[in-house]
Amino acid sequence: MSKRLFPGRSLSPLVLACSLWTPLAFAAPKSPQVDLVVYGGTASGVITAYSAAKEGLHVILLEPRNHLGGMVTGGLSATDLGSFEVIGGYARDFYTQAAAHYDVHTLAKHDDWLSEPHVGEEIFRFMLKDAGVEVRFHEKLAEHSGVTMAAKHVTSIKTMDGKVWKAKIFADCSYEGDVMAQAGVKYTLGREGIAEYGEELAGVRAKTPAHQFTWPLNAYDDQHKLLPEISPGPLDAPGSADKKVQAYNFRMILSHDPANQVAYPKPAGYDPARFALLRRYLTEFEKNKGRAPNFHDVANPVKIPNQKADFNNNGPVSTDYIGRTWDYPDGSYATKQRIWDDTAQYTQAFFYFLAHDPSVPPSLQKEVNEWGLSKDEFQDNGYFPNQLYIREGRRMVGVYVMRQADLQTTRTKPDSIGMGSYQSDSHNIQRVAREDGTATNEGDVQVAVKPYEIPLGVLLPQKEQVENLLVPVCLSASHVAYSSVRMEPQYMIIGQAAGVVASLAIQHGTAVQDVSVSALQEKLHAHKAVLNLQDAEANPKAPKGSRN
Repeated sequence: MSKRLFPGRSLSPLVLACSLWTPLAFAAPKSPQVDLVVYGGTASGVITAYSAAKEGLHVILLEPRNHLGGMVTGGLSATDLGSFEVIGGYARDFYTQAAAHYDVHTLAKHDDWLSEPHVGEEIFRFMLKDAGVEVRFHEKLAEHSGVTMAAKHVTSIKTMDGKVWKAKIFADCSYEGDVMAQAGVKYTLGREGIAEYGEELAGVRAKTPAHQFTWPLNAYDDQHKLLPEISPGPLDAPGSADKKVQAYNFRMILSHDPANQVAYPKPAGYDPARFALLRRYLTEFEKNKGRAPNFHDVANPVKIPNQKADFNNNGPVSTDYIGRTWDYPDGSYATKQRIWDDTAQYTQAFFYFLAHDPSVPPSLQKEVNEWGLSKDEFQDNGYFPNQLYIREGRRMVGVYVMRQADLQTTRTKPDSIGMGSYQSDSHNIQRVAREDGTATNEGDVQVAVKPYEIPLGVLLPQKEQVENLLVPVCLSASHVAYSSVRMEPQYMIIGQAAGVVASLAIQHGTAVQDVSVSALQEKLHAHKAVLNLQDAEANPKAPKGSRN
């Protein structure tokens, strides 16, 4: 097991309560030369910054909003793990410290990896402070001309407030990849077709059995008008490419403790008519299933400490906002904000509908109302998650493009920087009306993989484009491969490697593409990173975790 980040110390509730109200920005003393600027305070961004600082670099972390940890602290507490033993290094250190907060000193079972959002964020704060990383909140990249380039180098980035941030190396650890895009790095969107990389799972799906309507459900109202939340279709040919992305959602943290509950709010502009499809599904459920629907039929609650649960999507109509997020990856800032806000409004309305609409079966409504928003989470955001779950956006076309074969057959890599093991997992991409007038969902993929090695090239842009930029989140992978490697522990693992790459590139005066692989792997091993199955043997094994 990895050494604890803070030996002998657990984050007490008192420390957490006090630290939540400390100023959001903290900083080490400034030095005249910044080595690395990390853009995006996601979990990957935190680990990238921490890793580089531990190698002696002066690091500044810029976060566009006001929280650290991205989805790890923004609602995704039901960590998606796959094979526990492949998670090592600083990622494992984080989860070890989170478990220690609850007086758990092992990571041998799935529950050991689950923690409350505010606990995870405080651990990230302590890590960065311990490493001397400067953290600046509310520093969003200027939408236009935010990246200055010279001779294949990013020389500076500019934020919306006009500040200019210079460094030797830059890392784009955001879910959006805006620095990457403005730096002129090649990227792609949506799904490749089968022919692109010879991937049988690529493109439009001929069959989508999971999270699907299991009986014919009419997609039209009595006037033959399409119900809300359904697109007219038709579906493109199976295996064909498109520019559509899997559904986003918010991972709700709900409490079962009446003393720690806030009632589901009624969102502005609430219109129950938008849930006509859900109403029809719930009305017909018992006739087709032989029982009344329950909360698990419309959501996937995974219990986390202190009588809370992380509620993900489940079933054909759920928290996944299917077909409404296609424009997010390449959209303007205004477009992105509109989709973010619309998804939040949909999510709030979804839970309010279940809790209050008279058409909802009484047993389901009673169960829904036994839960409520957690009073001690997301307190500065109306108890609502502060991070939209951007499951997939831009994907770099970098030095190496991971694809389906890398998850299934060619699973070892000479330049391995870590491992993945979670199933290929893409959520539904569209909901359309079939020719026979029934509703169908398309795009969900759930295919098991065996543990595989992640090559260094996935975080490196092509050298002819830029030589001093690292991209650990909008990494280089096909849609199929990204559906597995996109898990938060893997983002953190790749972030650790990115921090070391930055250090080696500066130390030897090279492009990030030219760092010594052996030197990189030696440093990663020194910090207990798991680069292959032999490394993983030292960690306890356990069954696969929850779906993401």
